[in-house]
Amino acid sequence: MIQRIQSIYLFAASLVMFALFLFPVAHNLFVDGKLVNVSVTGVSEIVNGQEKTIESFPALTAITAIIGLVPLAIIFLYKNRKQQITLCYSAILALIGYSFWMAQTVKKVVGPIQLEYKNMGIGLVLTSLSIILIIFAFKAIQRDEKLVKSADRLR
Repeated sequence: MIQRIQSIYLFAASLVMFALFLFPVAHNLFVDGKLVNVSVTGVSEIVNGQEKTIESFPALTAITAIIGLVPLAIIFLYKNRKQQITLCYSAILALIGYSFWMAQTVKKVVGPIQLEYKNMGIGLVLTSLSIILIIFAFKAIQRDEKLVKSADRLR
């Protein structure tokens, strides 16, 4: 059933992951005397108010797109709730690994500079938000499964 609440949670999780393409992970950093922004697509230097890409992250960009599509794929498996639950677990584990990879990429770009709160972008929070939304969807799928099993017992 596509109109269930877990579909909304999964769709929101997908939108949140695709929002990583819009929002930087870290911004206004001084690296090697340059003012830079770090996003999932790469490092961009800010020159006269314009952003110019100086390093790109093609693997991180591709994985971000794939991980953004996973919750959308889970929505359309509504006839098989057990598979949805398994894929939710897998998506959560993948997002945890992805978050670690993204943090290590930012750490590599920043180097010895300490990342301060004012330099953290919205992108750092978005993967955590996506994990929370998938957990909500997981709980809703479990409730549906429990409801179906209790209805089957009454037959």
